[in-house]
Amino acid sequence: MRLFVALDIGETIRERIASFVKEIGPLAPDMRWVAAESLHVTLKFIGERPEGMVRDLEEALRKISAPAFQISFRGWGFFPTEKSARVFWVGIEAGSALAELAKRVEGELVLCGIEAESRAFSPHLTLARARTGSGAPGPQPSDKPNRRFQRLQAKLAAMPPLDFGTRHATEFFLYRSQLSSRGAQYTKIARFPLSQA
Repeated sequence: MRLFVALDIGETIRERIASFVKEIGPLAPDMRWVAAESLHVTLKFIGERPEGMVRDLEEALRKISAPAFQISFRGWGFFPTEKSARVFWVGIEAGSALAELAKRVEGELVLCGIEAESRAFSPHLTLARARTGSGAPGPQPSDKPNRRFQRLQAKLAAMPPLDFGTRHATEFFLYRSQLSSRGAQYTKIARFPLSQA
């Protein structure tokens, strides 16, 4: 099973982003746009694991105690740079609470034998990717200047700052990812509540 841990973004924010993508998607028709129902805030990508391991992962994640927090979806950017863009993303703001939750998730999963991340936690919502090349945020040897997002970048520069709203994050989930010809399908396997003040 292909697994990851993430926060849901909520229906209101999902609908706002879907409406935005419907408007601006035609400006970058050669990109793969992420379906609105697939948007989530990844806390930890686990990868392929045997089905029998799911119970252990659930038990580990249930040990996490962390407070609920406000999370905002605003701003935009490109990985690795605007001139060599492979990925278009929306920014996420949540103070230190989101990074602390990701750190606790990582800590528990390392005890289950899941490898620790080699790069710093960088929360964002990926909206579009190049059809070829890596979706990773960091520079890749194949990166070179391109015009994939040129029309979109011009449109964004002329728009007011993007702000899709703020929500109260009260839970996170263990997800299963199933790849198909229609893209990845995500299923929530288990829910983990955050503590309320």
